[in-house]
Amino acid sequence: MSANKRIPTTEDTWKELHELKEPGQTFDELLTELIQEHRERRLAERAREVREADREELTSLDELRDTAE
Repeated sequence: MSANKRIPTTEDTWKELHELKEPGQTFDELLTELIQEHRERRLAERAREVREADREELTSLDELRDTAE
């Protein structure tokens, strides 16, 4: 179902969105693209956080070897 909605923006925001838009691209397509990029960036950040947390919690093999000797 398609519905037209208005999203109020400042003039500066509208200009920046217009500069990001490719020729022939609709604002809906641009916003969809920006939303997808944002979701991917958040997912990558979350994966990085998990990876860093794992490094902090896990003991390296070198450390295990040193304590076994």
